[in-house]
Amino acid sequence: MTTSTTLIKTLITRCILVVILAIAFGYIEAAVVVYLRQIFHPAGFDFPLLPFGLTETAGKMLLVEIGREAATLVLILSACLLIGQNRRERLAYFLIIFAVWDIFYYVFLKLILGWPASITDWDVLFLIPVPWAGPVLAPVIVSVIMLVFAGVTVYRDWAGRPIITDSWDWLGFSIAALVIVASFCNAGRFMQSADFATHFSWTFFGAGVLGAAVLFAKCVYKKESPGKPGG
Repeated sequence: MTTSTTLIKTLITRCILVVILAIAFGYIEAAVVVYLRQIFHPAGFDFPLLPFGLTETAGKMLLVEIGREAATLVLILSACLLIGQNRRERLAYFLIIFAVWDIFYYVFLKLILGWPASITDWDVLFLIPVPWAGPVLAPVIVSVIMLVFAGVTVYRDWAGRPIITDSWDWLGFSIAALVIVASFCNAGRFMQSADFATHFSWTFFGAGVLGAAVLFAKCVYKKESPGKPGG
């Protein structure tokens, strides 16, 4: 067996294992949400959300959920550190796990609860550092883009043609990510308002997504400068 064939088989095996791990995470996340909705939304989950109240039990449950989300991120990061061979691969595997996890979370909720009824239905997306919210379509779009970024990165890395990045590129990616996150966090502030749907800016969100996509394409086609290794 040639070295090239061995590398391809190793890459495929790792990607399959990473996807299986992410799908399992998606099911775990969906199962937890099924229980939470039964506790806090027995009459049905819908926006605008009814206030939980400031009871001691509700406060403890919120802290437990925040801790669970943080623990999930730790597990994903640990898996990436174990599987990836360098920083690019580790970041790519993180994107794959996070994206597949998010997509299959909605797949399993649809199978178990019949929700969401539409990709325009709203969801509470995350709680760290503040609540995120928005239509289901938005995080799915982000997940698909993350999968594309990760797939190209892993392939190029294993093909010996790693994507070239520099400090300015990473600053650009960081700004694009902050714009996307800010669009979710702003919407999260109005989860209990009757006009909640007006507080998610598709323009702001789209600017972040488009900025990240353009910057990634630039990095893919960037030529490495003589004597300077890629980032």
